Amino acid sequence: MHYHPYEQSFVDHVRKGGADANGQPAERAISDGQGKPCRSCLNTIPEGAAMLILAARPFPQPQPYAETGPIFLCAEHCAPYAGENVPPVLTSSPDYLMKAYSADNRIVGGTGRITPADEIDAYGTTLFERPEVAYIDVRSARNNCFLTRITRDD
Repeated sequence: MHYHPYEQSFVDHVRKGGADANGQPAERAISDGQGKPCRSCLNTIPEGAAMLILAARPFPQPQPYAETGPIFLCAEHCAPYAGENVPPVLTSSPDYLMKAYSADNRIVGGTGRITPADEIDAYGTTLFERPEVAYIDVRSARNNCFLTRITRDD
């Protein structure tokens, strides 16, 4: 499985002052180092670092299943996550919401589950056994914020 950061073209657009998913510029703030995961590097934004707070919709166009919600980004350039293991952003909570989607960006019924952090890979593997699953979104189990997208290895 591959864990993906938020789409780089959108990240670059917002960092340059472009509009977020709600058509607004991102808010600037300073991270307190607690619970502020960057959706690009997939690490916690360090205490004292500038960050952006914005609305994001990780889907190609609005539709009933295309959830929009708040995310954080490092305000300055950071290296987008490129690892193949569970990223640091998925190690700060005891559990996460995982939902599988089809190629037409619709939730695959019955796949949504609050998953313990140490079972993310196992549940992802199980979901990818279903041929209709194109990708899996991992969200905060507490706030429903998008964290990362998982795709198959192939």
